[in-house]
Amino acid sequence: MSQTETSHISSRDNPLLKDLRKLAQDPGAYRKLGRVWLEGDHLCRAALVRGVRPALAVFAESFWPQAQLEWADAADKTVVVADALLAAASGLESPAPMGFVLHLPMRPDLQPDAPTVVLDRLQDAGNVGSVLRSASAFGFTQVVALKGTAALWAPKVLRAGMGAHFGLRLIEGVDIDVLDGLQVPLVATSSHQGEWLHKAALPHPCAWLMGHEGQGVSTALEARATHHIRIAQPGGEESLNVAAAAAICLHASAAATER
Repeated sequence: MSQTETSHISSRDNPLLKDLRKLAQDPGAYRKLGRVWLEGDHLCRAALVRGVRPALAVFAESFWPQAQLEWADAADKTVVVADALLAAASGLESPAPMGFVLHLPMRPDLQPDAPTVVLDRLQDAGNVGSVLRSASAFGFTQVVALKGTAALWAPKVLRAGMGAHFGLRLIEGVDIDVLDGLQVPLVATSSHQGEWLHKAALPHPCAWLMGHEGQGVSTALEARATHHIRIAQPGGEESLNVAAAAAICLHASAAATER
């Protein structure tokens, strides 16, 4: 991208910086603005690897001279921002010197036969991002987030997902009735009932149901399950963190398909 196609921002009142502050610090701002802010080179690289072309690339002024060779043609438009102004817009303790602005992807249609993870009112952004990362790693291509689940494109979820977002069909903010469209078995996790995971014949593809951190899978969702699974915990803990449980269950499903 040539220098004439690169703009510079030196005023904190610039509308773009105001939007970046909202996107970086308000978990639900992406829904209002229709855009997503990826902060840091790791997320930016992950998007590019998956074929995502950002609408805008943003660089700190001090970083831009060394960034030009690799990143100059990464986006439709490039903006260079005074270091202090970009840092002030960041949601990180150690602000990154670059980021991408993406158009918020349109919500895809439910794919009936896709290996799926259903998130039922998960509240913690770190847990949600970690589950997305496990889903991507273990071949579950679709994630359905029921109403009450943390916003999937929120900054903390994006960081915890480490780029997994760009390899998944993400369907968020939907009612439980959307699951009527799934044509795969629904497998509920539980700490007190069902087959032991290490002994179960797991269906594949399937949809794993991951519930609220404290309350677990809702009664209404559990009633839809065709299988109930629990994880052996010989150490005696009452329950596992939902992100840890998801990783164990999704790995077990992936391993079962390789047998």
